[in-house]
Amino acid sequence: MSQYTPPRPWISSYAEGVPAEVEVPEGSLYDLVAASGVEFAPNVALEFFGRTTTYAELLEQIDRAAEGLRLLGVQKGDPVGLVLPNCPQHIVAFYAILRLGAIVVEHNPLYTPRELRHQFEDHGARVVIAWDKVVATIQDFPTDVSVETIISVDLTRAMPWRTRALLRLPIAKARESRAALTTTVSGTIPWEELLRSDPIASRIIRPVSTDVALIQYTSGTTGHPKGATLTHANLLVNAAQARAWVPTVARGTSVVYAVLPMFHAYGLTLCLTFAMSMGSRLVLFPRFDPDLVLPVIKKHPPTFLPAVPPIYERLTAAADAKGVSLKGIQIAISGAMPLSAAVVEPWEARTGGYLVEGYGLSETSPVLMANPVGPTRRAGTVGLPLPDTELRVVDPENPAVDRAPGEEGELLVRGPQVFSGYWKKPEETAAVFADDPAGGAPWFRTGDIVTIDADGFVSIVDRIKELIITGGFNVAPSEVEEVVRRHRSVADVAVVGLPSEHSGEDVVAAVVLVPGAELDEEGIRSLARENLTPYKVPRRVVVVDELPKSLIGKVLRKKVRDSLLAD
Repeated sequence: MSQYTPPRPWISSYAEGVPAEVEVPEGSLYDLVAASGVEFAPNVALEFFGRTTTYAELLEQIDRAAEGLRLLGVQKGDPVGLVLPNCPQHIVAFYAILRLGAIVVEHNPLYTPRELRHQFEDHGARVVIAWDKVVATIQDFPTDVSVETIISVDLTRAMPWRTRALLRLPIAKARESRAALTTTVSGTIPWEELLRSDPIASRIIRPVSTDVALIQYTSGTTGHPKGATLTHANLLVNAAQARAWVPTVARGTSVVYAVLPMFHAYGLTLCLTFAMSMGSRLVLFPRFDPDLVLPVIKKHPPTFLPAVPPIYERLTAAADAKGVSLKGIQIAISGAMPLSAAVVEPWEARTGGYLVEGYGLSETSPVLMANPVGPTRRAGTVGLPLPDTELRVVDPENPAVDRAPGEEGELLVRGPQVFSGYWKKPEETAAVFADDPAGGAPWFRTGDIVTIDADGFVSIVDRIKELIITGGFNVAPSEVEEVVRRHRSVADVAVVGLPSEHSGEDVVAAVVLVPGAELDEEGIRSLARENLTPYKVPRRVVVVDELPKSLIGKVLRKKVRDSLLAD
């Protein structure tokens, strides 16, 4: 029997106004944005380089795009790929797909052809909405990948006319900026053509809360893509839990910044879904750049700013250097890597607001816990379970056995935001769930070793999983090892994460060289850059005489990591 039964110890540590439970919303994610479209029709929903879209305009664009997709044959239950940076077209496409009861599949537009192809092979989407800069990569997929229709998006079409005019100036800097944002493509359907459709008829079947809304890919320790299937209910309730956690954020007047990418579960829920449910002004940035963010802060400082520690650090330094005030930023939520006092103290001194740490995973929509927003937050912890979230700390070898309070153990969780499984991977799904000793609903095994104190605050101690978390993104060591091992000078390799002041962890490759070979670090890194997204490329390559292995020959990455830390 689980020892963590109501009343749960963490509830007494909640900030004032935060409830122990939230009402699980009915309907779909489309219903959520449609309700805001009615209640806040004239309010600004989206801002992109200064150009704004009202909630009424957003809703009309969603309904037009949905009809355009329907005419292309998209039906309920079909996976539809999105390969886009943050932009208004991304938001419209996201909700248009959901309006039909189809399934959004988010992808990182900076992925290499190899990485993208593997995900498309897994989910099998026939229709994809993609940034025009990525179209050629998708068109070059082998014939056995089933993409039939590509809808291309030119980011600049969502910018103000003045910005677009500046990009067309016949000067080198303008040409360079334009080339980074858009390119000419053929063999696609332009996004604007989709929006010429009449708004979708209300009689079209809408999704229900139990339908799958999103396939969110997460790196497993094997490096093979695993798509966490999240329902409308999973994502709706996680947004409701986030709203409950910050009761001081007002509906209809708050400002949310999307500096986190929407293709990441963290950005998707805490920026997009949260903002749309609040009737907020969502300010979109295609990438994080202090020079883009600071001018907007002068006009509309964010009420709510989800990000990762390096972003807060860079914004603080840039604001100091340019003499820009950060006053008015009320609540900042940090995740994906440890948050140090060296980041928190200067941020709070300059904003007058709070910066608190949270924790989650793609499989949990993603937020599981956060520190209270206020003086009761506890530095060095990832906070308290959100309303309606249960947890246990168990023996990693036998999850039926609970650890005593204060003892280290594997974190098990359950709640309405926890996913039901991986896309078409029943064995991998079964491996991450543990039966409840009392016969209740199963528990999701996070793979993280934690402690929980008497007040319910959780501290991350270690990870069972060997994933590396760098800059908020997961890196599977085996995926990097597979690429590095192709280099002619490498006989064997182990990839691990080592602590970094700036990115949480650095990707480091420990290599055993072929006899007589010399280290070609730049050659190894160049090979990695050709095959992997930049954040997966090893920051360092270290030569070792041998790699510690188990009796069956498996490389013991933890021992490799410990050895590198000791040097």
